[in-house]
Amino acid sequence: MKESRFIERPAITPSAVLQAHGLFFRYPQRELFADWSTRIPPGVTLVRGGDGSGKSTLLRLLAGDLPARAGELQVRDVRLGDQPGAYRQQVFWMDPRSSAFDQITPVDYFKTLHRQYPGFDEQAAGELMEGLSLAPHRDKPLYMLSTGSKRKVWLAAAFASGAAVTLLDEPFAALDKTSIGFVTKLLQDAAGHPARAWVMADYEAPVGVPLAAVIDL
Repeated sequence: MKESRFIERPAITPSAVLQAHGLFFRYPQRELFADWSTRIPPGVTLVRGGDGSGKSTLLRLLAGDLPARAGELQVRDVRLGDQPGAYRQQVFWMDPRSSAFDQITPVDYFKTLHRQYPGFDEQAAGELMEGLSLAPHRDKPLYMLSTGSKRKVWLAAAFASGAAVTLLDEPFAALDKTSIGFVTKLLQDAAGHPARAWVMADYEAPVGVPLAAVIDL
């Protein structure tokens, strides 16, 4: 497959991009993670499980969006507990159900990402919008978009972010067939990246995407 221009490939290959040590998390009615640890390698990692297994919760924990009761998270040499701002600059996360940006357009949403992600590529975001058939919606407030179109905006942002770790929650949900094929090709290219990690939560493995690791919940 031809290499995507959206994902640049440096020469260095680390053994793990993200590490989690001894995470504890519970909701009032249920414990989900107890002394849980993992090492996320470069490429695409699948977090697999059924409804209620904790897939989305785990992504929020890895993003630093949801505080664990105990444990440590580290991306490369940056620890969440020591440098929370620097850690979050290395991890892209957007809850696909979020309404936080409903009043602004996709173009304005992308402008907010420059402050959070130093490697955000605005040109790539524009090209990703074209590939996801979002061009007719670029100047509409997000609340006017369908669920599928909003998810495409989050996906365009994710793949343009330049983050060391990109977290994707059910990336194919509510997408049309053409967009599913487009995102699959992006993930196929991401699978071979030597220094960045994509962690996707879903019920099953994406067809045709080589996986670096699988986390079963």
